[in-house]
Amino acid sequence: MNIYAILISVSLVITGLLLFSVFKQKNRNQLQRFFAIDLFLLLVLCVFVLLQILLSDLLHIPPVYFDYFAYICACFFPVTLFLTSLVFANTKLKLKKRHLLLFVVPIISLLVLWTNDLHHLFYVTYSINLKETVFGAYFIVHSIYSYAFLGIALAYLLIYSIKNSGFFSKQSILIVIGTVIPVVINALATFGVVASTIYITPITFFIGVSFYYVAIFRFQFLSVSPIALQRIVDRISDSYLILNYDNVITDFNETFLKTFNFTANSIRNTDFNKLLDSSYTDIDELILALDKAKHSLETFTFQRHFSKLNKYFNIEINNITSKGNFLGTLILFKDITQHMEDMQTIQNNQNMLVEKERLASLGQMIGGIAHNLKTPIMSIAGAAEGLSDLVKEYDSSVGDPEVTVADHHDIAHDMDTWIDKIKTHTSYMSDIITAVKGQAVTLSESESNSFTVEELLKRINILMKHELKNALIDLNIDVKIDSSVVLNGNVNSLVQVVNNLISNAIQSYNGKTNESIDLVVDKNGSSIVILVADHGCGMPQEVKDKLFKEMITTKGKNGTGLGLFMSYSTIRGHFNGNMTFESEINKGTTFKIVLPIM
Repeated sequence: MNIYAILISVSLVITGLLLFSVFKQKNRNQLQRFFAIDLFLLLVLCVFVLLQILLSDLLHIPPVYFDYFAYICACFFPVTLFLTSLVFANTKLKLKKRHLLLFVVPIISLLVLWTNDLHHLFYVTYSINLKETVFGAYFIVHSIYSYAFLGIALAYLLIYSIKNSGFFSKQSILIVIGTVIPVVINALATFGVVASTIYITPITFFIGVSFYYVAIFRFQFLSVSPIALQRIVDRISDSYLILNYDNVITDFNETFLKTFNFTANSIRNTDFNKLLDSSYTDIDELILALDKAKHSLETFTFQRHFSKLNKYFNIEINNITSKGNFLGTLILFKDITQHMEDMQTIQNNQNMLVEKERLASLGQMIGGIAHNLKTPIMSIAGAAEGLSDLVKEYDSSVGDPEVTVADHHDIAHDMDTWIDKIKTHTSYMSDIITAVKGQAVTLSESESNSFTVEELLKRINILMKHELKNALIDLNIDVKIDSSVVLNGNVNSLVQVVNNLISNAIQSYNGKTNESIDLVVDKNGSSIVILVADHGCGMPQEVKDKLFKEMITTKGKNGTGLGLFMSYSTIRGHFNGNMTFESEINKGTTFKIVLPIM
């Protein structure tokens, strides 16, 4: 057995194994099916060339007769490879009747070959040595047609391999090389550029099959459709870049080009460090993360504002490895500009709602404050009138011999009495002003200070006195701890929370009078517990399910739902405490505030 027989036998075995492995796969895609057809044609070529070598001289059969069958591959392979390249380029090919026209010339070529003895249009003189072969007129038509389709197929494979360079570049290069070698060598041999025999065809195709084998089983090239994947990543909303070890850009998607206003030619093989300069953003942290990602499986994530684009991005950096080998770095750019704008809008709206709630609360206080101030003002006015009378009486007594020393002391004592009353009323007015001033600040104020339980209850009593009196509701305050216990935080915020709970408790009675609300202050371990309990209508289940989770209200257009939502947020955020509740229809509701003692 000569060397050609050995090489072709090896090619036959490898092709057969490869074809078997393709058929063995489940759920074969269209690309794999077309590739199996290509392999089958190569198998036919190897079989009949091997038979020609082994049996032609042994059985005295003219070698050309074996070529009649071997040319099934030579005639149909260019067309099937062309269709394979179309599937490769378009992911999936919808076969139509017009595609059958592609096989007309190959069928004619076979018919001309099989009847060559009658007209010699294919071969004038046949020989195993190609230089001794004289081709007929039709062979030129056959060659032009075959090499045209091979060239187009190669072009498709090459173009779409380049389009998909980067992640699948190795697999694409292998497929292209595996196709180029047999086509180029056969073309050179056919046109007499190099001396060769007809056996060069299966041998070169064997080399091509070897490259296919590596592409399929080493890189699983046909297990996915690379162009389909490229189209998918081009359609996703996130931008991505792939960099090599030197931070040179090797791959990207269409979204990146559109987002950053680049063209493919302008960024491919460009140094990333120079691409996104300081006119876009501060990239020092990006460069540092890229260097760290090369030696770490950690994902580096951070936000950046790109001033040149006026956009915000969430950037994620990961390395790409295969079997421990570093292949490149993947950078994902998630555009969060709209999210940032939405968050700002939500913040603005929330601030407006908070301000609306605060002003509504202040509006409810105005009537009570006016009433609370009216009484001490009238008392001070009365005291001033009494002092005025005493001043006149004292003035008229000067030099009067009938006025004794004891009388002077009585006048002075009456003056002190009126002055003490004025001091009491002014102190009360001062407390009212302090309480109101505290509630006039915005809910967003984060000032932290210390206050006692006594101070807290005094402000609550002052601010809620009028609303409770108007509703004819009693507030039963039960302090079970030392009122001098100190709490840390913004007293105004806590007053607003408790006042909101008391107001809700008043409204739970739906206008009923002579009811009561319990305000209990107790201690549980290292925490202060404040309970606000009513015996009103209670809350339905749908309200309880959403309470503290969203701004829900049972007051219709008269409520924003912000009170309890913000109260819960205040207790958790400003006091590091907790707020819970229990409620039952027609039996009442109890809110429990737990505050740690610092």
